[in-house]
Amino acid sequence: MGRRDWCAAAAALAALAALAASPAWAASRADKVADPDTRAWWHIAEHLSSDAMQGRDIGSPGHQRAAEWVAARFKAAGLKPAGDNGTWFQSFPVHDVRVDSARAAVVRKGGRLPLRFLWDFSVRAADDLPARIDAPMVFAGYCRAQDLTGARGRIAVCINTRRAGLTSGAERLKNAQAAGAVGLIQVDDPGFTIEPFRWPQAYARTVTLAETPPAPTHGFVAMTLSARAFAAMARGSGHDGAKVLADGGAKRPLPVFDLPGRFTARFTTSRRDERGVNVLAALPGSDPKLAGQTLVLGAHLDGYGFGTPVKGDNLYNGTLDDAAYVGTLIRFAERRAGRPMRRTVVFAAFDGEEKGLLGSTWFTRHPTVPKASLAADINLDQLRPLFPLKLLTVLALDDTTLGDTVRQVAAARGIAVQPDPEPERALLRRADHWPFMKIGVPATGFIFGFRPGTDAERRYREWYRVRYHRPQDDLTQPMDFKAAGDFNRFFYQLAESVADAPQAPAWKPGSPYAPKRTDPSSEP
Repeated sequence: MGRRDWCAAAAALAALAALAASPAWAASRADKVADPDTRAWWHIAEHLSSDAMQGRDIGSPGHQRAAEWVAARFKAAGLKPAGDNGTWFQSFPVHDVRVDSARAAVVRKGGRLPLRFLWDFSVRAADDLPARIDAPMVFAGYCRAQDLTGARGRIAVCINTRRAGLTSGAERLKNAQAAGAVGLIQVDDPGFTIEPFRWPQAYARTVTLAETPPAPTHGFVAMTLSARAFAAMARGSGHDGAKVLADGGAKRPLPVFDLPGRFTARFTTSRRDERGVNVLAALPGSDPKLAGQTLVLGAHLDGYGFGTPVKGDNLYNGTLDDAAYVGTLIRFAERRAGRPMRRTVVFAAFDGEEKGLLGSTWFTRHPTVPKASLAADINLDQLRPLFPLKLLTVLALDDTTLGDTVRQVAAARGIAVQPDPEPERALLRRADHWPFMKIGVPATGFIFGFRPGTDAERRYREWYRVRYHRPQDDLTQPMDFKAAGDFNRFFYQLAESVADAPQAPAWKPGSPYAPKRTDPSSEP
């Protein structure tokens, strides 16, 4: 172990000692949980999402402390290191660009409309983000190509819709650039209540894998704007901004019109190169015929770290997103206590999920096990145990035979399952199972399901409104500990079933995500 490793380990031990001695730890909510497994699970969540871990932002000392601690727990549970060069860690280079400050306003006859950075608007960080922008604006509806004929030299403003059948964010960006706009402002769709847009934003950062830097923007400025700010911006245009957004939310035709004044802004940015760290451990398989196949069990260790204060708190602890479910991996390993299953199982605490699935993407590009051995991935994220577990939403439920195993295990435990009822949210592509699916590995993830109009739905929506990517996702939030324990036991049984099954998971015919096969008869 190098000097840096020793320092990090010492810092981790010091942080954990301080945590154990703190009044908050002494008053643990876990002490009131009757089930021993769930109690142990919540103690882990308390460790990993305590203030001592500083929100576990990628590249931060807090994440390093958390990674060292997780590795120590994996080791104590009887797992083997599965990272780089016989270690517990897989390190990867990332490039981090941050907008440190931004001042913006709409300047027009009669005065200025100031816009507050991270509260009214934000901007995409980029290495070539210009220091300033000053341009007239045009509201271009959905930013379809036909909406942007008058956008050259202007900032195109359009609704940031996530409705099926309309333009995507990537399409709006591409269309605006092709039309000669100098920038794009995407305005919140206030009617998208299944996952509402939230302000303030924690920060404006772009973190990318160093091996795949983003394409240069050539000075094009991409921004987002709150619905409230747009309503003020539209005054004097002859159009009611709130009504325009309501029409967009209803997928009605939208007008194209000039917005009064000029949008002006100044930006300051900073850059740093750092390293992400996945924590990887393995339980080697026992069956000579199946041990060469690898089941990956994943959750993400990273969080947001420090950001814009919300209700006076600037530390985004990330208890349910996703410290608690790294805890589920640890508890499963501890329950196995080194007892193998037929297949090899890799326990992966990925880094950089919150910045774009970076750690899982790196692992699927540079696996520390033979790539051909990857049989399946079961991911733990997007789980909110806020109400009794009666229904599970299962991502990619009908795409692979993993879904069949999920159905069997869930039915035995009295849990109903359903495919994703809200595909507009694109949850399938927003968590660490997605990079595995992209390379052809069967994968799945889960969401606590609810029936429309129930108290469970109310609790679920409230969590996304006030806690998702907020400091309020902390150890004091409402919890249904019985539901949390019920899910963990479902996961333990599922993981064992997949690891011990005679056949590896396989793609089902007709899945749009299945790897494309070349027809040998068509090859020369």
